[in-house]
Amino acid sequence: MSGKQVKLDKIDLKIIKTLQVQARITNQALADTVGLSPSPCLQRVRRLEDLGIIRAYHARIDIERICPRVTVIGTVKLRDHIHEDFLAFEQAVSEIPEIVECSKVSGTFDYLLRFECPSVSHYHELSDRLLAQGPGSIKISSHVVLSHAKEFNGLPLDCLLSEQD
Repeated sequence: MSGKQVKLDKIDLKIIKTLQVQARITNQALADTVGLSPSPCLQRVRRLEDLGIIRAYHARIDIERICPRVTVIGTVKLRDHIHEDFLAFEQAVSEIPEIVECSKVSGTFDYLLRFECPSVSHYHELSDRLLAQGPGSIKISSHVVLSHAKEFNGLPLDCLLSEQD
């Protein structure tokens, strides 16, 4: 959420929507999909990368086919709401690779964390470590994910941008 908003045209948006679903698409196929010739299409993709709009390309891994895993959603409440405690907590989180997402939120807790661990006991070790490393007193409530009813498949650009038209 950093940086200035950039005005994009329909072709830019079509490029982004396509790359969210098919990051490995060839430039020729992308150009055909968005109605451009290859050279201007590649120029637009590079411009979107240079602007930081396209930040990275990722592969979606079916981790269940490689190894067992447990997803745990943790809600975290810090006792003291001072700036240094938030910074210390975020630093502690950044040092734990199994925490794959961390969002500071409003409401009855301060952070929402997503852990990806090989086992519940491994998660327990990590939560103990976070409690020890974190600032002052923190409370973690754990929610073991039983199934993934809907996984992330890209941002819903049509919904997010519909009010801007």
